[in-house]
Amino acid sequence: MSKEYPLFIGNTPVKTKESKTVLCPHDNEIVGDVSLANETHIQQAIKKAAAFFPQTKNMPTWKRAEILIAIARDIENSAESFAETLALECGKNINFARGEVQRAVQTFILAAEESKRIDGEYFDLDSVPKGEKKSALVKRFPLGTVLGITPFNFPLNLVAHKVAPALAVGNPIIIKPSSLAPLSALNLAEIVIKYVPDGMLSVLPCPGAEIMSAVKSEGIKMISFTGSPPVGWKLKDQCGKKKVCLELGGNAGVIIDEDADIDAAVEKSLVGGFAYAGQVCIHTQRIFIHKSKFDEFSAKFTEKTKNLTIGHPLDGEAFLNCMINEQEAIRAESWIDEATKLGAKICCGGNREGTKLQATILTDTTPAMKVEKNEVFAPIVTLTPFTQFEQAIDMVNNSDYGLQAGVFTNNLQHTKTAFKKLEVGGVIINNTPTFRVDQMPYGGVKNSGFGREGVRYSIEEMTELKLLVI
Repeated sequence: MSKEYPLFIGNTPVKTKESKTVLCPHDNEIVGDVSLANETHIQQAIKKAAAFFPQTKNMPTWKRAEILIAIARDIENSAESFAETLALECGKNINFARGEVQRAVQTFILAAEESKRIDGEYFDLDSVPKGEKKSALVKRFPLGTVLGITPFNFPLNLVAHKVAPALAVGNPIIIKPSSLAPLSALNLAEIVIKYVPDGMLSVLPCPGAEIMSAVKSEGIKMISFTGSPPVGWKLKDQCGKKKVCLELGGNAGVIIDEDADIDAAVEKSLVGGFAYAGQVCIHTQRIFIHKSKFDEFSAKFTEKTKNLTIGHPLDGEAFLNCMINEQEAIRAESWIDEATKLGAKICCGGNREGTKLQATILTDTTPAMKVEKNEVFAPIVTLTPFTQFEQAIDMVNNSDYGLQAGVFTNNLQHTKTAFKKLEVGGVIINNTPTFRVDQMPYGGVKNSGFGREGVRYSIEEMTELKLLVI
C-alpha cells in the first residue's frame, strides 16, 4: 500500500478530500497519494504565516542556526529513504538522487553558517559637509512570508534552497512543490516542523492555477520561483510590488578550445549532457568544438554515449533514466524529428519508447532549430565546430538565454575573454555549465531569470536593508 501524504498548513499536517496519486515515470508504479490544497487552504497558510511572523522574525541567531543544523542532521539520518522516494517520484537514477540528498544536507548547514553572518554596516557620513558629526548603520531585516514555487527535477534540493535561507533570516515560507514530484518536499516538511516555530512552514501541493491567489496576495512579500520562462515571467507580471527571484533555465553552451583536454571534456560532457535525461536547468545542450579537435571529440563522445543504458531509477548500474512523463518525451522526440528534416544528422540515439528517450547527439544543427534555440530539457546534445575563439563566444551568446556556460581551455587570455564577454550568470572553466555547488551565486541573464540563488545570495534576496542615521 502506498504512503498517504498530508499537506502542511503552518506546520500542521492536513488531509484533504482531494488527492493525487504520484506514479513513477519509469513504470507507472504508485509511489504515494498526496492531499491537494485548494483556495481555502492557501489563504489559511498565508494568514497563519502572517500571524506568527512577529515571533519568527525575532528568533535569536543561535536558535535559527540550531534549527537548521538539526534539520540537516535529520535529513542525513534518513538519507537513503529520502533518496529512494526522490528517485521513484521523478525517475532519477538512485546515485544522482543520493547526491541530491547530500546537497540538501549541505544547503541547510550552509544556511546555519550564513545565519550568523547577516551583519550590518557602520560608517561615518562626514565625507560631505552635510554629514559632519553624523554616522550611519545599515542592517538587514526579514521581509515576511515567502512563496517558493519549485519544479520536478530537483524535488528536494531546490525546495531546500528556498526553505533554508528563509529559516535562516526568520521568514515564514509557503512551498508550492511540483505537481509531478511533490513527495520529497512533504518528506522534508515532516522534519522541518519538528524544529521551527508554529506557522513557519506550509507545503501546499496543488495545480498551478490554484497558487495564483497567493501570487497576488498582499500577505506574500516575496516570490522565489524555479521553472519555465513563460510561467516565471507571467508570475512577475502579476505579483505587483513583491520582490521576485526567478531561475528559469536555458540552453547552456560549452566551448572546447583547441588546447583543451579532450578526454576530460568528453567525460564531463557525458554527465552534463545526459545526467537525469538532460532535465536540468544547466544541462549541457550546445557544445562548440574547435575544428582541429572536432573529429576527435565527436568520435569519443559518440562512442561513450552509445554505451549508456537506461534503467530503473533504483538500478544504480544504469546511468540513464526516463523522462518525467511521456508527453515530454514525445515533445523532445518531435524536436529531433524537426531538426533532421531541416538537415541535422543523428550521430547516435533519437529513438523513444514511452518515457524513455535514448541519449541523442546531433550535428549540422542551426540556431533556428528548437534543439538549439529552445531549452530542450531532454537527453539531447548538439555538436558544432568553430574556427576562432571569439566566434565560439558569439555562438554561445546567440541565444535568448544566459544561465551558465562551460569553457574547456588552458589559455588564460581565453579564460579572461570568456568571463568578460559571455552573456551568462556564471562561467565554468574546464567543466560544463552543469556544475553547481550550493554556496555559489546562481542565476542568469536575459530569459534565464532575475536575481540570484545560492544560500548567502538568497538570504540577501529575502531581506531588506534599513538605514539608521545618528
